[in-house]
Amino acid sequence: MIRVTRLHKRFVAGRGRRARSVAAVAGVDFVAADGAITALLGPNGAGKTTTLRIAAGLLEADAGSVSVDGIEVASAPRAALARMGVLSDSRGLYPRLTARENIVYYGRLQGMAREAAEARALALARLLEMVPLLDRRTEGFSQGERMKTALARALVHDPHNIVLDEPTNGLDVLATRSLRAALLQLRGAGKCVVVSTHIMQEVQRLADRVVLVSHGRTVAEGSVAELCALAGEADFEEAFVKLAFSADERAAGVAAAASASAATVPASGGMAA
Repeated sequence: MIRVTRLHKRFVAGRGRRARSVAAVAGVDFVAADGAITALLGPNGAGKTTTLRIAAGLLEADAGSVSVDGIEVASAPRAALARMGVLSDSRGLYPRLTARENIVYYGRLQGMAREAAEARALALARLLEMVPLLDRRTEGFSQGERMKTALARALVHDPHNIVLDEPTNGLDVLATRSLRAALLQLRGAGKCVVVSTHIMQEVQRLADRVVLVSHGRTVAEGSVAELCALAGEADFEEAFVKLAFSADERAAGVAAAASASAATVPASGGMAA
C-alpha cells in the first residue's frame, strides 16, 4: 500500500528579479490499496509527475509524507524503495546493453543473485511478450520495446508496489494493449499499482480507483462511476472537466475552441485554401 499525505512541493522559476515560487504540488492526498490499480488523473502540469517523483525518492517534499507499506520514504528511503518498482517517463536504458543485460543489471543492483535475476528476466519477458527482444541491444528499440524493457527492469526484484508515470505515452495500440494486460495480471497477483495519466479511456479500462489532481491538489477521488455520480454526469469526460476545472476555466476553454473553429471557416463566398 502507498499512502500520500498532504504533499506539498514548490519550485523556483526564472532568475534574479524575475524569479518566482511556483507550487507544483499543493495538497495531494490519496491511498493506493493492494490488489488494485489506482490512477492519478489530471491535465498536464497538474502535479502528477512531481508527486510520483517524491514517492520514488527522487525529490524531497516541502511538507507532507509518502509511506510504502508503512515505511516513510523520507526517513527510510532504501527500505521503502526496495518495496517499489518505478517506471518513470524517462526510460533510462543503457543503449549498448541488451534488454536482458539491462534487466539483470538492475536486479543485481537490487541485491539479487545473478541466477535469480536471469530467471526473473526470462519470466518477465514471457509475461510482457518480449522474449525475442531479450538478446538485442536496446539501441534502436521502438517506444513500445523500450517501455516493455523498462517495465521488466522495474519489476525484476518482484516489488509489491508498482508506480508508472504516463506509461502509455508514445505507444501504439498493440503495445498499449500488452501493457494493460500486464498491469491487470499484476493487480490479480495482489500488487499495489499506481498509474499517472491524462488519458481518460485508459482510466476507464484499468482503474479501480481514480484520484483527480488539478492545480497541484487532490480535488476528488473514487471509482469512475462514483466520480460521474459526484459530478452529476453520465459521461466520464464531462465529469472530469467539471471536477478538475473551475467554471471560469471551462468557459475560457469553450471560448478558445470557438475562436479556433471560427478561424478555420472561410469567408462567405470564398474558397477554402
